[in-house]
Amino acid sequence: MRTMPETRVETPPLVATAHGTVRGTVERGVTVFRGIPYAAAPVGARRFRAPEPPEPWEGIRDAVAFGPTAPKRGYAPPLDRLLPDPEVAGDGCLNLNVWTPSAGARGLPVLVWIHGGSLLHGSSAVPVYDGAAFARDGVVLVSVNYRLGIEGFGVLPDAPANRGLLDQLAALEWVRDNIAAFGGDPDRVTAAGESAGAVSIGALLAAPRSAGLFRRAVLQSGRPTALSPEAGRRTTELIARRLGVPATAVALAAVDPGRLLDAQTGVTSGGSPLTGGNSFQIVVDGALLPRDPAEALLDGAAHDVDLLMGANSEEYRLWFVPSGLTTTLGRLRLRLALRKFGVPGATLRTYRGNRPRATPGELLGALATDLLLRVPLNRLADGRTGARAATHVYEFGWPSPVQRLGACHALEIGFVFDTLDRPGTMALTGPDAPQGLADAMHRAWVRFAASGDPGWPVWDATRPVMTFGPGEPSVVLAPRQDELCGWDPYRR
Repeated sequence: MRTMPETRVETPPLVATAHGTVRGTVERGVTVFRGIPYAAAPVGARRFRAPEPPEPWEGIRDAVAFGPTAPKRGYAPPLDRLLPDPEVAGDGCLNLNVWTPSAGARGLPVLVWIHGGSLLHGSSAVPVYDGAAFARDGVVLVSVNYRLGIEGFGVLPDAPANRGLLDQLAALEWVRDNIAAFGGDPDRVTAAGESAGAVSIGALLAAPRSAGLFRRAVLQSGRPTALSPEAGRRTTELIARRLGVPATAVALAAVDPGRLLDAQTGVTSGGSPLTGGNSFQIVVDGALLPRDPAEALLDGAAHDVDLLMGANSEEYRLWFVPSGLTTTLGRLRLRLALRKFGVPGATLRTYRGNRPRATPGELLGALATDLLLRVPLNRLADGRTGARAATHVYEFGWPSPVQRLGACHALEIGFVFDTLDRPGTMALTGPDAPQGLADAMHRAWVRFAASGDPGWPVWDATRPVMTFGPGEPSVVLAPRQDELCGWDPYRR
C-alpha cells in the first residue's frame, strides 16, 4: 500500500518586541511580519501631533497582513494604471513590515525602505516593495508607512512641522530598539528611499536627532531639499480656504477626513515634481531640521554615513509621456520655461545637439531632470569627496517599452527589489524586463547594505558612475559632462 509523504507544517514565528509579542508567517522560506505598530494611531487628539509610542499589548499579536495605510487618494488617471497604490482601511497607519531570512538569524545588515509618492501617495503595501529577495540574500528589509499630505506635512501654527518625517524617525528608532530580535544588527542599518522617500532621507541625514540611527543611506531619484515654513504653508492655506476653515490643526481636525482628502486632491491635482504646482514639501522648521539639508550636507553633515545615490536617465517621461507633453509642447512654451528657470541658450544648444531628434517637450524634460536631480546629486557627491564615508553614484538607463516611457521615474524600483515578476511592477516594465539587470542592481544594493561597497569605484575627481542599462552594467567616467558644464556651479 502506497503511503502519502508527510506534509511539513511551518511553526508560525514569534518575536518579542518592546511593546509585545508578534506572530508572523513563513513564505517561500522567508519569515515575514506585517503591520507592526511603531507608534500610536494618529487619530483623535493625536491626529496632528508628533508620533507617540504604541500602547503595549498582552498576549500575541498577529502580524500577517499589511497594516492600515495613511489617509490618501490614489493617483489620478492615467498614472493610476502605471503606479498601483493599495489602500488598507484602519486608523493605525504608523506601522511597518519586516522580512528576515529566519526567526533565528543574528547580526544581519538591515535596509529600511521609505516609499515615495510626492508625500501624497504610496505605502509599504505596494507590491513592488516586497522584501523577500533582500531577506533571501541575507538583508533584513523593513518597510515603513508614515503620514502623508496635510496630516503629515501641512504647515500649521498649532502643530509640529514635518510630522511625516517625525514618523519616519520614530520608525528608525523602533528599528534601533527592536531589530536585533528579528535577526538584524542595529549598528548596520541602511536608510533607503525613492523620490519623496529619498528627499525624506536627505532631510534625515541633515537632522541632528537622526545621528546614529543609520550607518548608510540610499537616495534614488530624490535630492536633499526643503522649503521655508512660509513657502511650505501655501498649500495648507489653499486647502483650508477651500474648506472654509482656519488653517490650524484645531480647525482641520474637526473636518471630516473624506472632505479633507477631497480638498487636498483639488488643490494639489494637475502638477508634478517636474512641472510644479501646489504640493507638500519638507520645511526647515528650526527644530527637527535646523537648516536647508543640501547646505548642511555640503558643510559636512553626515560625513560619516556612506551614501549611494543616483537617478534615471529619463525621469521626466513618467509625467510627460502619459500627459502628452512630449508631443504637444511647442517651441514657444519651451522658450518660456527655459526663461523661467534661467537656462542659458548655450545649455539648450548642447542638449539639442546631443538629441537631434528630440521634440521640444523631450528637451524640456531632459533639462528639468538634470536641473532637479542630476546636477544637485553630482554637486553633493563632489562636496563629499574626501569625506570619512564613501559616496557612490549610479544612473539607471534601461528603457521601458510600455507607452514609450523609456528610463522613467520609478522604473528602477522593481530591479532594486528583484520583483520584476509582480503584476504591479509589470505595469511599468512590461513582461519581458531583463532579469540579468535586476540581478546586478539588486546585488549592488545588497552589497552596499552589507559593506558600504556596491561594487564600483568611490566618487572622486574622475566622477565614476555605474550605469545600469541599456546593455550590460558598466562604469562610465563623467557621463554627459558637456551638459553638466552648462549648469551652475559647473559652468565654465
